Amino acid sequence: MANIKLSDSWRNHLESEFQTAYMKDLKSFLQKEYEAGKKIYPDAKKYFNALDLVDLKNVKVVILGQDPYHGPGQAHGLSFSVPEGVRFPPSLLNIFKELKADLGKEMPTSGNLERWAKQGVLLLNAVLTVEESKAAAHQGKGWEKFTDKIIEVVNHECDHVVFILWGAYAQKKGAIVDRKKHLVLESVHPSPLSSHRGFFGSKPFSKANSWLREQGLEPIDW
Repeated sequence: MANIKLSDSWRNHLESEFQTAYMKDLKSFLQKEYEAGKKIYPDAKKYFNALDLVDLKNVKVVILGQDPYHGPGQAHGLSFSVPEGVRFPPSLLNIFKELKADLGKEMPTSGNLERWAKQGVLLLNAVLTVEESKAAAHQGKGWEKFTDKIIEVVNHECDHVVFILWGAYAQKKGAIVDRKKHLVLESVHPSPLSSHRGFFGSKPFSKANSWLREQGLEPIDW
């Protein structure tokens, strides 16, 4: 497993997970994949990038994704995000289109969403690794249990978080969220296959910011 460089706030709740049988099995699986010469995304140092960029006590919004991007240079540990200079994948392009329709934001030049993360947006994929060119190759290997634990921790330890759940997979994963305590925004996924069936026009960004303001919190500069 990559070096664990979690802040104390995450470490206090997650460190014990690394001693579980499922995480040891996951580590063994990944080691064998590397030894077999397979290309794994993202780079091992970026597995926990979503946690590294947002301290637990600062989480305001959670956006759940499913898998890392499986093309060269795309995945860097943040759901839906790509590094500077990388062409926008279709779902991210649709997210930016909805952002413009919702808040009037012009299309950004970069698909790197670290700017959101640094304001308290936890960009969490359900599965944190993938094999090159093989979508969902690492599903069912243990990551889902770990990211379920992360959602459980945020649900329990944080107050007034906005959970943005796009698509049935994210909605099922986010079913444990306490809706009396947090705001849950659901719509279809922003992928081109579904975006016209209710993603466009769902206004998640303005709804999230309205909720944060109502709680006396700084809104996100999307």
